[in-house]
Amino acid sequence: MTTTTTAAVTSRRAQLITDGLKPSNILIVECLVLGAMQDNILTGLGWALVGLLFSAVIPMAYIKRSMRRGTVSDQHVGNRASRMIVLPVILGSVAVALVAMYAGGAPQQMKALVVSMMATLLVILPITAFWKISLHTAVSTGAIAVLAIGVTWWAVLALPIVGLIGWSRVEIRDHTVGQVIAGTIVGGAVAGLAFALMGGS
Repeated sequence: MTTTTTAAVTSRRAQLITDGLKPSNILIVECLVLGAMQDNILTGLGWALVGLLFSAVIPMAYIKRSMRRGTVSDQHVGNRASRMIVLPVILGSVAVALVAMYAGGAPQQMKALVVSMMATLLVILPITAFWKISLHTAVSTGAIAVLAIGVTWWAVLALPIVGLIGWSRVEIRDHTVGQVIAGTIVGGAVAGLAFALMGGS
């Protein structure tokens, strides 16, 4: 296998990881796992569906619509200026989920989960104004932190996945090493702290 072929295969693998472990997919897993761990599993999963609808499904639908209109170049919103348009929309969508959960009497952990998402977005948004911090690593580390606090500390065994995601983002040149490391630190710290303070533990 030639060097060029090897590089192409590596790049393809990195793209598959980036696409498969994108933030929306991580959020879907996070919501469903936490929802399934509630005292009433059906109620928990019901609220999990609300959470993932507003944090993952609607944001991705908006991004795809923006791609068709040409205002966003790709599903990962690689352009930092475009992120400054997309992130406030996602923040607003997540805020709707939080209002619905408080109005409907959702379990505290589910409300804490959505608060952790909002807190992460509120920290990442101003950073994105001048630097393209990695959303992939922020969301994945945040999810692990939330599940470690709210479900089981064994969730930290999933941290190597964050490293794999970070590698993929650097490999396809969507981020620098510093940006994926910063996303890892910010995502884990902010989401974990917000979740714990809101009574998620």
